Amino acid sequence: MYAIIGAGPMGLACARNLQRLGIPFIGFEQHDNVGGLWDIDNPHSTMYDSAHLISSKRMTEFAEFPMDEAVAPYPHHSQMRRYFRDYAAHFQLGAHYEFSTCVVELAPDGNGWLVVTERAGEQQRRRFDGVLIANGTLHQPNMPALPGEFTGELLHSANYRSPTLFKGKRVLLVGCGNSGADIAVDAVHHAASVDISLRRGYYFLPKFVKGRPIDTLGGKLKLPRALKQRLDAAMIRMIIGKPSDYSLPDPDYRMYESHPVVNSLILHHLGHGDITPRRDIARIDGNTVQFTDGEAGEYDLMLLATGYQLHYPFIAREHLNWPTERDAPQLYMNVFHPRYDNLFMMGMIEATGLGWEGRNQQARLVALYIHQQRSGTASAAAFNRIREQRAGASLDGGYRYIRLARMAYYVNKDAYLAALKQHITELEQDLPADQPTSAVTP
Repeated sequence: MYAIIGAGPMGLACARNLQRLGIPFIGFEQHDNVGGLWDIDNPHSTMYDSAHLISSKRMTEFAEFPMDEAVAPYPHHSQMRRYFRDYAAHFQLGAHYEFSTCVVELAPDGNGWLVVTERAGEQQRRRFDGVLIANGTLHQPNMPALPGEFTGELLHSANYRSPTLFKGKRVLLVGCGNSGADIAVDAVHHAASVDISLRRGYYFLPKFVKGRPIDTLGGKLKLPRALKQRLDAAMIRMIIGKPSDYSLPDPDYRMYESHPVVNSLILHHLGHGDITPRRDIARIDGNTVQFTDGEAGEYDLMLLATGYQLHYPFIAREHLNWPTERDAPQLYMNVFHPRYDNLFMMGMIEATGLGWEGRNQQARLVALYIHQQRSGTASAAAFNRIREQRAGASLDGGYRYIRLARMAYYVNKDAYLAALKQHITELEQDLPADQPTSAVTP
C-alpha cells in the first residue's frame, strides 16, 4: 500500500496513475475536498479573488480530461476548482482519500515508511510500502528580512484575498512575479496610490497575441536555444516594448532564464501613471521607505509578493537528500531519491509551458517505476542505476537560470518532457500485455 500526501492537481494525478496500474494507495488531504490551492475555501490556499490561470487551458489541462469548451481560455480559479473536482469524480478518486486529515510525521520504518496522521485531534500511525509527497510548493510564504521596521500594515501575498483591503490606502508592493503583477492591477482600482518596488528586471508577456493565447503560438519549428531566446525577446519588444519604456529595470539575463510575468495590464497602468515604479528598498523607518535611487515614499500598507519556500514540515531534510546549503532537495528529475526507491517528491517542478499534463506524465513515470520495481523487472533495475547516479542533475536544456531559490527546481520543458518520454517508454516495455500504456478512462 502506498500513501499520497495531498489532493491538489498533482496529488490527483498521482492517484489516477496508481489507479490505472492497479497499485493500492490511500491519499491524505488536510482540507475537506480536492483542489489544493485552487480551492479558495481551503484554509491553506493562497488563492485570491481575481486569480486566473496564467497558462491557457489547452496548454494546461490533463490530456485525458479536457476542459469544457465553455471555459475561458484563461480560467478563473473557481472554474479550476470545478475542473479538479470533476476530474476526481470522473475517475472516482475521492473514495481513495481520507479528507480533513493532516500528515504530521513521515519517517523510515524498515523498508517502508511510517506515516502519522491527525484528524479531529486524534493521531493514527500506519506503515506504507512507499510515499508520494504532493503537498504543493506555493503555500509557505518567503518573508525576507527588511532593512528597518515598517509600522504600517505588513502582509505577504499569501494572505491577500480581496482588493477591498487597499481601499483608500497608500500601497507599496514589493516584488513582481505573476501574483504581484495581478495584485498591483487589483490595487489600482481601490488604493489612494500604488507603488511597486523591484530589485531586478522581468520579462513581461501579453496573454493574447492576434486573439490567441500566447502559449499556443509557435513550437512547431524547434529552434536552437540561443536563437529562440533572441527571436522571442525581439518579438516581445516589438509588441509591448522594453520594461525600461515603462520606467522598470530591464532584465540582466536572457529570456526564459527566469519565469516570465504573463501580464501586460501592469504595463498599461504603469503607462497611465496609475502605478509608480520604485527601485529596491534601501531603508525603512516607520511609514517611510527609502529606495536605492535616493527617492522615498510614505505608505500605509506594504504587501510582499516575494514568493514561496519549499516546505515539508512532516519529514526531516536528511530524508529528502536536501543539504542545508541548497534551496531544494537533490533528486533525479526533481522526483527520485538516490537512496530510497519508495519515496517520491511529486510536483516539485516549475517550467514554462509544462502544464498539468507534463506533471501527469511525471506521475505516470512514478507509477510505472513502482509497478516494475515491485515486479523486479530489468527496466526497473536499469532505472535504479540512473536514479542513484544522477540525483540533482540539471535538466535545464542549456538555459542559464538565474540563481534564485524559486529557480532551484526549475527545468526546461522540452528537456524534461524528453526525459519523461524516454523513461516511460523503457519502463513500458516490460509491462504485461493487459496493462494500459496510454491514457484511458475506467
